[in-house]
Parts: sequence; structure tokens; C-alpha cells
Amino acid sequence: MELLCVEGGPRVPRAERDPQLLGDRRVLQNLLSQEERYSPRVSYFHCVQKEIKPFMRKMLAFWMLEDCEVLVLEKLKWDLVSVIANDFLAHILYRLPLPTDKVELVKKHAQTFIALCATDYTFAMYPPSMIATGSIGAAIHGLSVSANSFSGEALTELLASITGTEVDCLKACQEQIEAALAESLKQASQSQQEYSSRKTPDYPASQNGSMTSTPTDVTDVNL
Repeated sequence: MELLCVEGGPRVPRAERDPQLLGDRRVLQNLLSQEERYSPRVSYFHCVQKEIKPFMRKMLAFWMLEDCEVLVLEKLKWDLVSVIANDFLAHILYRLPLPTDKVELVKKHAQTFIALCATDYTFAMYPPSMIATGSIGAAIHGLSVSANSFSGEALTELLASITGTEVDCLKACQEQIEAALAESLKQASQSQQEYSSRKTPDYPASQNGSMTSTPTDVTDVNL
């Protein structure tokens, strides 16, 4: 009997992605139809959970992203089948003409963007598919990855066609994601400067004596 996992080598044995599922348009269409059932209403925090204020949502999102949350849900036997942005990544990337050696890198950065969107309540108005598509677009743009003859406007149109998204809406989402990254890096830089200014002379800035700096470009971010 053939095993579905990859054995041998230093990697942890994992099942390979089934190209039949990734290439079948019906699977992606099912995800797109299901996401509408589970997308929270923008007015939810105004009508239902009023005690959750905008400044508290980032902390709440971080807590929900923790592994312990998944463990608690498993122990409680709660079956959460909601469609999330990460569910779309493999299907979208499979349909993009990206270099094989760049797919995992783009995916890794896209996952980081998705996590960033989860901590910002301004992205609550976007469905998971648009956040996934915008995150991939932002990752490709930030990494300057070539997708054959697709670039700029053509790439955005291709991404929009994959998930049936309006091009203008996708552009707005991607620009907002890139702006959120810039703001996050800015805040990290300010925090680093404040921390450095409070440091005492007894503690060097780094092991080699030089001052560390916060990356200002997505390619410099160590994920």
C-alpha cells in the first residue's frame, strides 16, 4: 500500500497537496459560496458585543490566533467549519504562473499579511477570499516576484478573475494591506527607538556593539 506522506529526509512527514483538488474549480467555488455564510457582519460589534471596543480588537485577535484557542475548541468538541483566508491560499497560488522556487516564499509572506489583517478591525468588511487574494498580491509586489508576463495591472486582473473579485475592490484591499504593513513597521521602529533610548549603558545594543534596526521593506522581514 502506498503511503500519502513523504517519508525520508529531515522534513516532518506530511501528505502532499492533491493537484486534483487544487485544479478542480468546484472546490474553489464551494469555498467562495461557503464564506458568505460565515463572514461576520460589520455591525456585529455595534449591536451584539458592544463591550469590545476598536482598540481591544487587536488583542482579541491575537488571543484567538493562539494555538491554545484551537486546543480549547477541540476539547469542547466545538466544530468550527467557517471558511478563512488561509483556506484560499493553495487554490489561488496553484493558478498563478509563479516560479516553483518562489511559491512557498510568497505563501509565507501572504500568511503573515493575513495574520496582520486579522488584528486590524478595518479588514472586517472584506470577505476571506479577498483578504487572501490581496495578501498574495501584496506579497508578490513586495517581493518583486515575476509571474511570467503578468505584472502590475495584469496580475491584479488575474487574481481578481480567480476568485471572482471586483478589480477595484481588490486594489483597495491590497493597498490597505500594504498600508497596514507600513504602519506596523513604523510602530515597531518607534518602539525600538523608545526602548533604545531607555537603555542603560550597562546593556549593549547588540552582541557586536552595533545598534539594531527595524526592517523597512517586506523583503527584509524575517518570517
